[in-house]
Amino acid sequence: MSRPDCPTCHYPLNACLCASIRRMQVKTELIVLQDPSEVGHAKNSVRLMKLVVPETQVFVGETAEDFSALRQYLAKSEKRVYLVYPSEGSELANSCSLDEEVILLLLDGTWRKAYKLLQLNPWLADFPALHLDLESASNYTIRKASRSDSLSTLEASAMMLKAIEPLKDVTPLTDALAALVEQRLASMPADVRARYRDNK
Repeated sequence: MSRPDCPTCHYPLNACLCASIRRMQVKTELIVLQDPSEVGHAKNSVRLMKLVVPETQVFVGETAEDFSALRQYLAKSEKRVYLVYPSEGSELANSCSLDEEVILLLLDGTWRKAYKLLQLNPWLADFPALHLDLESASNYTIRKASRSDSLSTLEASAMMLKAIEPLKDVTPLTDALAALVEQRLASMPADVRARYRDNK
């Protein structure tokens, strides 16, 4: 028998995060290309991101055909489109002068899955790529990552919004993530929780 979910945040009732959700409005369009394996992942940050920024669009798939609707949408848009992904050709977002009303494409998955999405979708190379200046490790301690510069999709979005608009208050995003992390840590056995905290 499945556990009942909160009808608002869609997390299990005993893990409801509604009290930690503060909605925010942004002029930047956030569009997530999500690997199918992430959709039902309990620790995925995109679900949380949509609660804070309801206008966030999520397209699930792997191949170019899967993202045909997204490609049509982007082709019709007059906004500048950027891919958020570190590469040899990517520019530092903090040093670019970006308009608030742009579209940011974010790849949601592990590094391996994000790279696979990139390889299966060569059309993404049509857009200029941006990367972030990471001064500290990710606060998303409840998911293991193979790279020290790994960020959750929510964290990357918050940092990009801050890079575009330095005075923007992105704490609704970061506070929601912190609440999720603490909630997950609290549900772990003490010895397991200690190992996660030691890795911070």
